[in-house]
Parts: sequence; C-alpha cells; structure tokens
Amino acid sequence: MTEKTKEAIYDEVLEVLDKLRPFLQRDGGDVDLVDVEDGIVKLKLMGACGSCPSSTITLKAGIERALVEEVEGITEVVQVF
Repeated sequence: MTEKTKEAIYDEVLEVLDKLRPFLQRDGGDVDLVDVEDGIVKLKLMGACGSCPSSTITLKAGIERALVEEVEGITEVVQVF
C-alpha cells in the first residue's frame, strides 16, 4: 500500500460518496463523511437513511463495497450516530 495523506484519502472517499449520493437522495436520505482513520471510514446516514431498517445493508453492501473497491487502504465502513 502506498502512503497517502489523510487529505488525499478524504478526497477519494468524497468522490465515491458523490457518485452514490443521488441514489440515497432519491429515497430521501443522504450521507455525511465524519472521519477516516486507519482505513476505517466513519459515516453518518441522514434523512430517511438514518432510520431506515435497511440502512445496515445500504452501508455494508453498497457504500462499503464501493469504497473498498475504489479507494486504496479502506478496509471498513462504520456508521456513527
């Protein structure tokens, strides 16, 4: 793994989230990047996504999969409240 600055990783994560955001917004939700630390992305699901029973599936099967595939060094996504 190459060394990247925290800012570069943030930028890459935000780019991926911007690609996914329209799908979340279509269902009345959104996502906010809280932090990236040691390969773990901390996200806050907002709007309808924050209280949706399927939010865990959205987080793990959708957002986490995309981030792990597209951003080198990302290993996990967790939801913060």
